[in-house]
Amino acid sequence: MSRIRRLLVPALVAAAAGSVFAAPSASAAPAPQCDTASAPFNYVVLYDPRTPERKVDSELRAKCGEKVAYYPEIGVAVATSRNADFQAKIGVFRAYSGGRDVAFPPAASARATRSAVVDTKESEETTSVAVEEDLSAQQWDMRAIQAPEANKVYGGSRSVTVGVLDSGIEPTHPALKAALDPNVSAGCNSGAPDTTPAAWAPTNSDHGTHVAGTIAGKDTERGFTGVAPGVKLASVKVVNDEGLILPEAAVCGFMWAAKHRFQVTNNSYYIDPGMFYCSKEPGDAAAYEAVRRAVVYSTGRGVLNVAAAGNSGFDVTKQTTDPNRPHPVDSSCGILPKAIEGVVTVSAIGYAGTKSSYSNFGAGQIEVTAPGGDRAQLPPAGQGAGCPLSTIFNGAYGTKCGTSMASPHAAGVAALLASRYRHAPPRLLTWLLEHQADAVECGTAAPVCEGAAKDNSYYGHGRVNALDAVK
Repeated sequence: MSRIRRLLVPALVAAAAGSVFAAPSASAAPAPQCDTASAPFNYVVLYDPRTPERKVDSELRAKCGEKVAYYPEIGVAVATSRNADFQAKIGVFRAYSGGRDVAFPPAASARATRSAVVDTKESEETTSVAVEEDLSAQQWDMRAIQAPEANKVYGGSRSVTVGVLDSGIEPTHPALKAALDPNVSAGCNSGAPDTTPAAWAPTNSDHGTHVAGTIAGKDTERGFTGVAPGVKLASVKVVNDEGLILPEAAVCGFMWAAKHRFQVTNNSYYIDPGMFYCSKEPGDAAAYEAVRRAVVYSTGRGVLNVAAAGNSGFDVTKQTTDPNRPHPVDSSCGILPKAIEGVVTVSAIGYAGTKSSYSNFGAGQIEVTAPGGDRAQLPPAGQGAGCPLSTIFNGAYGTKCGTSMASPHAAGVAALLASRYRHAPPRLLTWLLEHQADAVECGTAAPVCEGAAKDNSYYGHGRVNALDAVK
């Protein structure tokens, strides 16, 4: 599959530093004069993989930082510092703080620009629905991928866990409490996993709860069923209360998934505060590489990572600027985590089966498509709203539209495949997901939509099919 090119730090940095990410010796350095009054910010910091933890601790202390977490397998530390020059002390290609960029945007207009884009990204508003009636009638999205027929054959295995990297899963929801495994759930917003229930339960966003219901919800009394109701769910909270997913949280989430060998993760987000991260730019390079390493490591540990394409409605390959931050975009840049090789990226379609107006697209950017809904593609009366129905707060049900809703449909089908083909590596699961998908041609969307029926810029290899996954 074609992917945006990934680069490490520039060659001139490597030449100057020798071992690019290794911590320099601080033995002769005088005691630092550190800021003790300013607000602290978290950073991802790069090292050579397997750098001893004592060297990491030593460098961070010498440069006015403190370790929050360290992942020696990939050479990524999460550090906190009050010093405004902490990134410069470490090296601008080795350290990055998304939190600091939010607090101190690079231009006066950046904060307002970012706010407008966040409103777009979080436009999957919830519309509650009455639950007196049989909810299965409103699940047109499940019928579109033949999930009801698949459920009659096989609902998936309890040996398969899907990590929902999101805003948390409501543990008491009647459709989710049987599937949710609190023993492998964790909060990751600090950059270090926290297994206390308060850390992974949702606070002010039902986004993760909605996603979870699509993957593995089951409420017999109300007639609601997700794609793979037989598998387990892990709540891995990476969204903070401001609605941001910062690099350290994502790194923690992927490493947690790798540690517990989840078969699948769902990632209905992009990493903030930028939309595009550029592997050749100061700061960005560290964030890009930290996330890349975590994703690649998790894939190597048997995790298939599925991600939403994004809701900006543009061709990712033709973007020349970042809508969130005032910097140019070229082929060295990508939306994380979907830009990383091995991640299955999912575009959205509505009831009519055509691309949702908001869904991102691009040649070589989309693996498969799935129902995300579209308020302009309305089903017939009695078959629900234009947006997919799923679980929301307080044991209730509601609808949301977005590629965030498309991605868990694909993750659910991937979980069915992982249940049927035990111990299949991510590459094989991806191949099966793509080759069992139902082709969706560009049709009247050409020439904006480019490519063949089984590999085009709108729908990738086609619409995922749950029934084929269990046959």
